[in-house]
Amino acid sequence: MEMLAPYTTLRLGGPARDFAEATTAEHLVSLVAEADMKGLPTLVLGGGSNVVVSDEGFDGLVVKVSTQGVAVSRDGEQMLVTVEAGEDWDALVARAVAEGWSGIECMSGIPGLVGSTPIQNVGAYGQEVSQTIRCVRAYDRRTRHVVDLEARQCGFSYRDSAFKRDLARHVVLAVTYALDISEMSGPLAYEELAGRLGAKAGGRVPLARAREAVLALRRGKGMVLDPDDPDTRSAGSFFTNPILTPEEAVELASRAPGHPRWELPGGSVKVPAAWLIEQAGYPKGYARGPVRISTKHTLALTNPDGVATTGDLLALAREVRDGVREKFGVTLVNEPVLVGCDLAE
Repeated sequence: MEMLAPYTTLRLGGPARDFAEATTAEHLVSLVAEADMKGLPTLVLGGGSNVVVSDEGFDGLVVKVSTQGVAVSRDGEQMLVTVEAGEDWDALVARAVAEGWSGIECMSGIPGLVGSTPIQNVGAYGQEVSQTIRCVRAYDRRTRHVVDLEARQCGFSYRDSAFKRDLARHVVLAVTYALDISEMSGPLAYEELAGRLGAKAGGRVPLARAREAVLALRRGKGMVLDPDDPDTRSAGSFFTNPILTPEEAVELASRAPGHPRWELPGGSVKVPAAWLIEQAGYPKGYARGPVRISTKHTLALTNPDGVATTGDLLALAREVRDGVREKFGVTLVNEPVLVGCDLAE
């Protein structure tokens, strides 16, 4: 049996009953299709940067995605970049910056593979992949056909998609991004990044400058993988920023007048989860046994010495979630995919 901990950035997870590595899209489809025909549970694993695997592991087939390939074509003032699911995401961003393709530069330094980006609708510093995805090629396990899904069919929303809402249905094979041909970044939509660059919100800067600034910000938060930095033994942000209904927003305002918030269309409000966590009494570095909140970034739960269990991590996650709910009446939701475990307790 293959232990799954080495394949995750948290270094957590028990054994897989069966394990295989797919090096082509065809091989990936055949492995999953054969397992489905046999009724064997299947877990498709990318870079392991946004997943929490139970200590019991996975009682089925784990398929590690290692497909490679990038195809480029021009479409007017944009480049269509079709990337196999097993390609490294940050390597793609670095190439886009070097080539003068604009639209994903603010997502520099995000760990993981291309195939996971539409599932999570990955985003950072004011950009989301849904803004540039033209289509997603996937294997539909329900119909047993390979399909090309346009962006509008992917059900994208904040850190969410149709793929995430039904993880068992589709296996992402490749993603096509439509990137602007420009040496300048997209409009800066994130105040912290604009400030770092000495620019105004909505302004643009050279792609390389944007990438450098984002990487510097992420390193300062322990969010760029570094074997010498124990704070990077995490799954990135463990909780999403809550989006509250108008009624929920009024309730929170009564408990925490003047709290930070972003107004959204329709009266909804997005609240920074990091602020809620800190104000509920869980500062950076807060530890529970062998796990802790990152010393650099409140949203990251870490396995700093590599000796924790998934049970340890989930216990800390539940403590933080319950503390925030008790103080503010807001229930935080996990961002990583939980495999064989949950926060229900």
